[in-house]
Amino acid sequence: MSVHKLIFLMIIMHMIAGQSAYAGCPAQAEPAQNDSRQYEYRLLATSKTSTMQKEMNEAAAAGFRLRDVMGGETSFGGSEVVVIMGKDPESSSARVYEYKLLATTKTSTMQKELQEAGDAGFEYEGQTVFSTMFSGNEVVVILERDTRTKPSKNVYKLLATSKTSTMQKELDEAGEAGFEFVGLTVSETSMGGSEIVSILRKKATQP
Repeated sequence: MSVHKLIFLMIIMHMIAGQSAYAGCPAQAEPAQNDSRQYEYRLLATSKTSTMQKEMNEAAAAGFRLRDVMGGETSFGGSEVVVIMGKDPESSSARVYEYKLLATTKTSTMQKELQEAGDAGFEYEGQTVFSTMFSGNEVVVILERDTRTKPSKNVYKLLATSKTSTMQKELDEAGEAGFEFVGLTVSETSMGGSEIVSILRKKATQP
């Protein structure tokens, strides 16, 4: 047998051996669908802000945490505050949250209550507006704190005006002072008419 034929035969045998080995290998497994997490949700809706705070804290004690808040008209409940709370199966069960809900038609009152909450270590989580039967349109702010950790104090600043140019100026001044913007609502309040309400915060200086 010539040298060329021998080399050709060896190449053919090598190719056949490689194909046989490949055929004997098990097929690569498809990626496992391991996202088996199951989320739980709780919807809270009420026309009384005092009731909402109670229900939110009851849900928090069961492991739920605030996801979103909105005020508006529902088909059967009329004007209501609607809150969605969720439970993440991967979240630590050691974390228990406490909620504080502030509601007022007077922005000056809201500033005072916000700061009291900030001094107690509550963090801003959301705000909305809804209309109550007796108080008219209320600005509603929800704050949260982790009861298992040492709270850090916050300084809050509430800006309220009916003029966007004024709001721009006040936002710039607050930003220069180190305040971070966290939330906004636009609505009619009993004292200020149609107002833009912005909330800002910064960490309190440690003594």
